Amino acid sequence: MSTPTQLPNDPHWPRAGTWLAGGSEIPVVDFGVMGVPTSLLSISPGGANKTPDAIREALYRYSTFHASSGIDLASLSVQDFGCSSSPSDMEINAIFAAQSAARTHFLTILGGDNSITYAGVRGVFNQGLGQAGIITFDAHYDLRDGVSNGSPIRQLIEAGVRGARIVQIGIADFANSAEYSARARDYGITVISRAAMRRRTMSDVVAEALEIAGTGNAGIYVDVDVDVCDRSVAPGCPASVPGGLSADELREGVFLVAGDSRVRALDITEVDAMADTSDQRTVRLAALCVLEAAAGFASRK
Repeated sequence: MSTPTQLPNDPHWPRAGTWLAGGSEIPVVDFGVMGVPTSLLSISPGGANKTPDAIREALYRYSTFHASSGIDLASLSVQDFGCSSSPSDMEINAIFAAQSAARTHFLTILGGDNSITYAGVRGVFNQGLGQAGIITFDAHYDLRDGVSNGSPIRQLIEAGVRGARIVQIGIADFANSAEYSARARDYGITVISRAAMRRRTMSDVVAEALEIAGTGNAGIYVDVDVDVCDRSVAPGCPASVPGGLSADELREGVFLVAGDSRVRALDITEVDAMADTSDQRTVRLAALCVLEAAAGFASRK
């Protein structure tokens, strides 16, 4: 993908989109990206299938320099593994995730709707689901019956992930039912609600989540459902609600989780590029989450 023609070219201001598109020839890179552009399993049909490429394009609007930490992502080797050829086939997506994860130290999966989390965890951990941990940034439990973007956490528990190693950050009031709340308790999931977060720092919340999800020996997968954010900053998420996390809170959370060596992969989901505002604020936030994940990973070194 070429640099958008309306953007200026400054050799002293390298663009993140150019960094990602450049790739690396080494067998295993530091940071890898793959896309799963599906919307067919979404409860709220839309254009989430357009989002992975929209995020890639939005990256050209940002530099590679994480000023607050002094990290330049140009120091990381990177590879874009492209998009799934059959994005609505969860088995194919799991294979694609497994192949991509084998070629990078940290994998970021661009959705698409939240149904891809099931395939992402399956692919990254393969036969180690019983020892895997999951952290979600999400307004919803994703414990619904059936197969949809509202069911991946329930599906993963049924596939072998222990509820005691799942932490859900940002669960919103009036965005879930009493029955699914009870289901989360029955599964042993740790829920840190949006209301509880108003009295805590993000670093404190993430530290608790990492401690709980990291008790197994397989590692941690992080699901970043952008609808955890306030609707003012995530209007392109069909299920975002007023009162969610700020863009800054989500970015900080992504940076912090990616900085932990137990975190092996992260997905970014539930952004509908076709429903976004004209200033692309939701897609741009998703792109910044990609960069925060890369900077968090780089902070490990």
